[in-house]
Amino acid sequence: MTLFRDDGVVLRTQKLGEADRIITLLTRGHGRVRAVARGVRRTKSKFGARLEPFSHVDVQFFARGSELVGRGLPLCTQSETIAAYGSGIVTDYARYTAGTAMLETAERFTDHEGEPAVQQYLLLIGGLRTLSRGEHAPHLILDAFLLRSLAVNGYAPSFDDCARCGMPGPNRFFSVAAGGVICGDCRVPGSVVPSAEAVGLLSALLTGDWATADACEPRHVREGSGLVSAYLHWHLERGLRSLRYVEK
Repeated sequence: MTLFRDDGVVLRTQKLGEADRIITLLTRGHGRVRAVARGVRRTKSKFGARLEPFSHVDVQFFARGSELVGRGLPLCTQSETIAAYGSGIVTDYARYTAGTAMLETAERFTDHEGEPAVQQYLLLIGGLRTLSRGEHAPHLILDAFLLRSLAVNGYAPSFDDCARCGMPGPNRFFSVAAGGVICGDCRVPGSVVPSAEAVGLLSALLTGDWATADACEPRHVREGSGLVSAYLHWHLERGLRSLRYVEK
């Protein structure tokens, strides 16, 4: 019987029995973790409200063994709020849907429980912080998060040099299967010809050039979001359920 302490973001919750919940978190030191929080659905629960999606919390776990992730689910015995990002997200539909898609993405990119995913964890913290403060349009923050999640997991798309032969850009064709923009010689069936503005927007979102991203016209933003969605779908092998509700 071992106690573990870690900080993490609540990705989702599931009802268990009459008063308990299964909490799924993305933690700094242990990656994705599922734990049982007993009694948190009771009105007198001391920390139930802290274990809601979008919450950044410091959590204590109790596990029956030397490893946090084992045969059975650990118990969440204590929780302290580090940042309640949900308060700036759940009251706005655009922020809420974008944030929900971010949580789902983080969970999908951390398939194996107990394996640290520090870059994905830090990326999620930064994305939720920016979203809760309303610093940029929610759909732009989401697309930036999706592109960077792909990058930290080894699927960074190319928006300048040809993804196949390395020919210096700009290149006019785009293929999700090829890994981004490609030249005429490397063009494959199914390639599209996006506008230069949409490709420039995606490059800006990936690199953090928010001045360029914020100034982009809505039609190019929608075009870029379509490319991001297709690219993400290709690498995850199925789309995100929450993306259909995101306002564009």
